[in-house]
Amino acid sequence: MADHHGPWPKQGPASYFPSIEKKYGRSIAQWQEIIAGCGFQKHMAIVEYLKSDFEMGHGHANALVGWTLAGNTATPGSPGLTGSRT
Repeated sequence: MADHHGPWPKQGPASYFPSIEKKYGRSIAQWQEIIAGCGFQKHMAIVEYLKSDFEMGHGHANALVGWTLAGNTATPGSPGLTGSRT
């Protein structure tokens, strides 16, 4: 597994992260904590949870859940510019 350093990639699911952080006011690490504590295991169940409970758009929710379930983790306390994959 690779570590992510520097700005979020300009392509792929993580390319949505600056917009997600700006629009919804939480860091990616905070969203991952919400995902971990939601009680759902399946991708679409988590997407629907984010859409219904946080009014997140489908594309943003799908990107965040896909990236998280792939085993990626954002660095807590970061300004949204670094992440690691564990």
